[in-house]
Amino acid sequence: MSHRCQSVLLDQDGRFAAEIASLSVELKNGHVIVEHSHPEAQLLFASEGVMTVNTEQGVWVVPPLRAVWIPADTSHSVVMSGPVSMRTLYFSPKLCRGFPRKCFVMNVSSLLKELILHACTFPKLHKRIPAERRIVEIIIDQLKAVESIPLQLPHPSDSRAKRVVKTLLAEPGDERTLEKLCEDCGASKRTIQRLFLDETKMTFNKWRQQLRLLHGMQRLAAGEKVTAAALEAGYNSTSAFISMFRKQLGTTPTRYLHGGVEQGQGVKSTSP
Repeated sequence: MSHRCQSVLLDQDGRFAAEIASLSVELKNGHVIVEHSHPEAQLLFASEGVMTVNTEQGVWVVPPLRAVWIPADTSHSVVMSGPVSMRTLYFSPKLCRGFPRKCFVMNVSSLLKELILHACTFPKLHKRIPAERRIVEIIIDQLKAVESIPLQLPHPSDSRAKRVVKTLLAEPGDERTLEKLCEDCGASKRTIQRLFLDETKMTFNKWRQQLRLLHGMQRLAAGEKVTAAALEAGYNSTSAFISMFRKQLGTTPTRYLHGGVEQGQGVKSTSP
């Protein structure tokens, strides 16, 4: 059951006492932040390590030097792969007008990274204080220009498709065909294919490919070698994993997890 956290921005009278609040925490590999929600929108940033954000709508993987936008009142849990240096900013509603109402992973520019780290040296940022107001305004300007990147795994809502998802999330390397998986889900192969396309906007094969890619990334972040991570994720070879990773994200897994991404990667977000 999801727990709704108290606002970190309201004063004792229920009025907004600041525009942004921050949280900095060091977490160990495998640490889980149980399902909860915040009344504020949240920017979750990993300066080191990989975080996986789980919501009812899907899964978002957040490597180093990337961040995930989590809208207000979105129930989510977070799992750490490798030691994680987590930095979080919480935003008052008036700062978030026009921002997405769904989670997405973004590239973090050098400037935005330094702004996040600097903002985290303040417990709260207030617009009534000129120096802090300038920090708030620049952060918002930077967020309006971010690039979204394909590190999400949307979930179907139909119960039959959910059973397939549950099976594969438990074992991403499962090599059974969709026809075999459908034997336990109460629907035909054609029905499941239609449900995935309608509800996730991805074909089942594309969805499964994305699951394996993200699982491989998580295992690498937890310290596994590329070969072991590739095989556990269901790839037949290391080269197949690296090739798919490069195709999707523009660089090798090792380079990507150390913050190296080639120029021009990422899809420009039209409404961040």
